[in-house]
Amino acid sequence: MITLYGFGPAFGLPDPSQFVVKTEVLLKLVGEAYEKRRADPRKGPRGKIPWIDDSGRIVPDSNLIRFHLEATRGIDFEKGLTDPQKGAAWALERMLEDHVYWLVVMERWLDPVNFAKGPRKFFDPVPALIRPLVTGMVGRQVGKTLQSHGIGRYTPEERTGLAARAALAVSQCLGDKPWLFGEEPCGADATAYAFVASAICPHFEGPVRRAFEKHANLVEYVERGNKRWFPDFLPGSVTSR
Repeated sequence: MITLYGFGPAFGLPDPSQFVVKTEVLLKLVGEAYEKRRADPRKGPRGKIPWIDDSGRIVPDSNLIRFHLEATRGIDFEKGLTDPQKGAAWALERMLEDHVYWLVVMERWLDPVNFAKGPRKFFDPVPALIRPLVTGMVGRQVGKTLQSHGIGRYTPEERTGLAARAALAVSQCLGDKPWLFGEEPCGADATAYAFVASAICPHFEGPVRRAFEKHANLVEYVERGNKRWFPDFLPGSVTSR
């Protein structure tokens, strides 16, 4: 039995972390029995989530977990894909994880309205007396990280343009297919579903959501993923099962 560690349902999503949702979908694609537990990222092997415990073997990071599943379960998450498709799949995943992710972080953490109804709730367990201090400190750290990454140096208009271009790229890759590369999902669909679902999450407002919602095939893609992988999850709620 594999144990997957994540945050748990929040904001109408199976997990607020796209990387946890990606990992959970990979496990579903494998058909592997697993248990999901809430965890504190600070207690993870690399200070972040997700990680899995596979019969005592601890594996951090969604990509390393994918490689672990391929190596130990004999599964090929790229089965049936041509070499050009494999290259396109990996490039698309990297765009979502290393670019779109930060656009979403900026929209959630630096927009006061989104922050109040989203990330601020992560600090609820902190004692009330020091909560504002801790919240402010972490918020400043996130701001510095965004500046260091570079996404924080763009103007709002420039970030809107980048989000629109990224959404268009995913939409073009998907086209009129049910999944990225055909009739059945592959490993890249675990990533694309997780990140597109997060981008269009109705709990939040902003240009990233509008950019992705503009494409009907992406909205339908998320609905298809919801039905296939999280049929017992009630969209728009903060609890499931």
